[in-house]
Amino acid sequence: MIGINFIRHLFQAFRDHENSGQVAHGVCIGYLIGLMPFMTLQGHVLFLVLFFARINIAGGTVAMVVAGMFAYLLDPVFHKLGYLLLVDVAPLQGIWESIYNMPIAPLSKFNNTVVLGSMVFGIVTYYPVYWAVNKFISTYSKKAQERIKKMKIAKMITGSRVYRWYEKISSVGV
Repeated sequence: MIGINFIRHLFQAFRDHENSGQVAHGVCIGYLIGLMPFMTLQGHVLFLVLFFARINIAGGTVAMVVAGMFAYLLDPVFHKLGYLLLVDVAPLQGIWESIYNMPIAPLSKFNNTVVLGSMVFGIVTYYPVYWAVNKFISTYSKKAQERIKKMKIAKMITGSRVYRWYEKISSVGV
C-alpha cells in the first residue's frame, strides 16, 4: 500500500501545476543526495531538508534513488573536479586546511576528492536540473496527462477492482 500511495502522490504532484516548484526543488535535493556519498554531514543535512522543508518528498526520493544508481558512473569526473579544487588550485589550500581544522567540518569529508567533486558538481547543476524538471512538469500537466488517461494500460489499472478498492480505502483514510 505504501508503494501505491507513494506513486500516487508523485503523479498527483506532477498533475498539480501549482506546486511544480516544490516538486522541482524536491527532485533537485534528492539529486544532490544521490550524487554524493551519503555518510557525510552535508548528506544528512540535505536528507533532513528533504523531509522537513515544504518540498516534494516523493520526487526527492525518486531522484535520490535514480541519481544514486548512476552516480558511480560519474565518480571519475567527480574525482578530477575534487582533485582540481583540493590540490591544483593553490589559493584554496589554506581554506581547505582551516575548514578541516574546525570541530565539525571533518564530518563533511571534503578532504575526499569524490565527495568534494560531487558536491560542487551538484551545486553547479542544481539550477539546470531545477529548470528541466519544472519545464517537464509544466509540459506533463498540460499535454501528457490526457494522453496517459487514454492509454489502455491506464484504463485497465483505473478500471480494475483492486484500484477501486484502493480508492475507496484511501478516501476513508485507512
